[in-house]
Amino acid sequence: MARPLRIEYSGAVYHVTTRGNERSRIFHSDNDRNLFLTILQKVTERFHWLCHVYCLMDNHYHLVVETPEGNLSGGMRQLNGVYTQASNRINGRVGHIFQGRFNAILVQKETHLMEACRYVVLNPVRAKVANSPENWKWSSYRATVGMEKPHGCLVVEWVLAQFDENRQEAERKYREFIRVGIGEGAIWEQVTKRGVLGDEEFAERLGKHLEGKKDLGEIPRSQRHADRPSLEILFRGVKNIEERNRLICEAVENHGYQQSEVAGHTGIHYSTVSKIVAGNR
Repeated sequence: MARPLRIEYSGAVYHVTTRGNERSRIFHSDNDRNLFLTILQKVTERFHWLCHVYCLMDNHYHLVVETPEGNLSGGMRQLNGVYTQASNRINGRVGHIFQGRFNAILVQKETHLMEACRYVVLNPVRAKVANSPENWKWSSYRATVGMEKPHGCLVVEWVLAQFDENRQEAERKYREFIRVGIGEGAIWEQVTKRGVLGDEEFAERLGKHLEGKKDLGEIPRSQRHADRPSLEILFRGVKNIEERNRLICEAVENHGYQQSEVAGHTGIHYSTVSKIVAGNR
């Protein structure tokens, strides 16, 4: 795995892994795991993350998170820091829980995100602690296929939307997609030295970013869409929910507004805006 990436920009997607100090357990009980997911939910709400997939093992965890506001490092400090304090207090321990800094692979959403998601939920099968992903309680797989209600930290809409508009059919196709991945080689062989999982064009663009050349992620959002209409003008005269939802997607996808900006203007909760946008992709 690559060292933690510091390429951060609006909309960046990452596969994140954090391991226990000296390979020690980070979760000693189901209470610890529930505590972690509760803290993760608070982090996703505060930093406006979209957590597409997670998997909690005994001595490490995996997340696939999308950062609409380009704030991975801040969120990870909050997540690991708060969990360390809370877990030590509850379990009567002191000192570090995690092994140094988190690891992050920057993932090209359009081409490689689904492979990253499959890799994460199959982790218990590869580790031979479960015969199939549905037999591992502490991953997002069961919620994504409709076996249980999604935890508040998780959004499943974007992942399912990649398979079908019908929810049940999407869940069925997702199951099959995960199943055919059992036994396949790890996708991390494709990761570049800079910790990027994507096609050559994507990696090259990020390489230029690291060399100090400006790309879209470095240009202030206001300058990227200098001629965009204001939210007041865009939402003026909205007559119904369908039109509102269409304009929400237009504001985010076409005009570059952050989902938090749209949520603040419309008075809708951020998570609702995220689901509307995810359902349109």
